[in-house]
Amino acid sequence: MSLIGKEVQPFVAQAFKNGEFIEVTDADFRGHWTVVCFYPADFTFVCPTELEDLQDQYPTLQELGAEVFSVSRDSHFTHKAWHETSDAIGKVTYGMIGDPAHVLSTQFEVLREGEGAADRGTFIIDPDGVIQAVEINADGIGRDASTLVDKIKAAQYVRNNPGEVCPAKWKEGAATLKPSLDLVGKI
Repeated sequence: MSLIGKEVQPFVAQAFKNGEFIEVTDADFRGHWTVVCFYPADFTFVCPTELEDLQDQYPTLQELGAEVFSVSRDSHFTHKAWHETSDAIGKVTYGMIGDPAHVLSTQFEVLREGEGAADRGTFIIDPDGVIQAVEINADGIGRDASTLVDKIKAAQYVRNNPGEVCPAKWKEGAATLKPSLDLVGKI
């Protein structure tokens, strides 16, 4: 069952952000675009490369009106400890949500049953709190956060231009499509 088009369900979680512990709720996923990146665990190998790469894209995503959160099974205390000991994670300025009870990883359907860890799941959520894009990778396959920029731009374009869609490899300013009978069999 796909999560596309589904609204984020209510939750309350603790996070670490910019040297502070904060509370994050489903309300924080509304009123702007949101990127949520699940990863298996702190103090691992692929995860810090992904979170550092996501940090590199964070300013661009913010310019697009998107907020970013990472989520793992670790507590907000563990996120703080990792932030203080890892050069890569020490750069992170977006919120790092703790999910030790697996509430979010269950809600977003990325929990690996029996392991207590999440798959590498990336979710793009619109300002209404509705999931618009999902990417799930196997544990050993790291993500490229630069792809999120074009995905957010495409999602924003489609939201702001009803009746138009963005074709493969669409870039901002490129031609879009208007689905109609005239296009059937012509692409």
